[in-house]
Amino acid sequence: MATCPSCAEDVSAKDNFCPFCGEKLKQGTGGNSVAARQTRAKSGGSLSSMTTAIIAVAACAVMFFGTCILIASLLPAVQQAREAARRTQCNNNLKQIGLALHNYQDTFKLFPAAHLNDLEGEPKLSWRVSILPFLGEAGRYNAYQFDDAWDSPLNSGLLNPLPLVYGCPSHTPPGSTSTAYVTITGSNTALGDGKCVPLRDINDGTSNTLMVIEACGLNIPWMKPQDIDAATVKGVGDPNGASSKHTGGAHVLMADGAVRFVSNNIDPKIYKALISRDGGEQITGQ
Repeated sequence: MATCPSCAEDVSAKDNFCPFCGEKLKQGTGGNSVAARQTRAKSGGSLSSMTTAIIAVAACAVMFFGTCILIASLLPAVQQAREAARRTQCNNNLKQIGLALHNYQDTFKLFPAAHLNDLEGEPKLSWRVSILPFLGEAGRYNAYQFDDAWDSPLNSGLLNPLPLVYGCPSHTPPGSTSTAYVTITGSNTALGDGKCVPLRDINDGTSNTLMVIEACGLNIPWMKPQDIDAATVKGVGDPNGASSKHTGGAHVLMADGAVRFVSNNIDPKIYKALISRDGGEQITGQ
């Protein structure tokens, strides 16, 4: 006796077909039996699951690489937007510095000297310290020991943190105490050299005279009475002079309080003419 694989009834071993359910026996068991159908169903189910998994993985891969391509295409735009914001902040810093310089001039009828010297003629006090009260830093100004050197033990404690207005966001890393802004010193510059200059002595006109510039290559501690000697000036883009981390040029503060972005390609003669306050130069093509 044998058992039908479909209905489990006992059938004769000689039967080709089950008399109960009609299932083909022996030679036909591989093709139409329930077991065969179940095997095919399982096989087909496994194949279907595998196909679905492959499609899902492929879809995820497409989404991943598509996202990467999208991010890569957007990254330059994001970087440009960030730099534009940093450049605007740098411009605003110089405007605040210009306003502080003019408030100082309104109060004392003189602009602060680039450096006030000690009895031995050595630079002792920086203009950046002199205008602190007009930048909302009266507390730090009052704590400054004017009889001591800028880097004395007492004054050194005031160096950090850097006043935000003295740092360019494109250049000044967190924790730095180096300023991004300096003046140009000389006998005929806007902030003079060892003496205070009244507004009336800017004979070339305040809109044609530089007062403060970006100088990101010098790393001068902001309280240090150090700037750029007019005799060493070459042009914009000089790492030892006017320079910045912005593309194409650097910001400058004019004596009238306006801030301009000056190209690295400016004629050095024009740039040097802007430095003097009473040179009488004819300035064209700025």
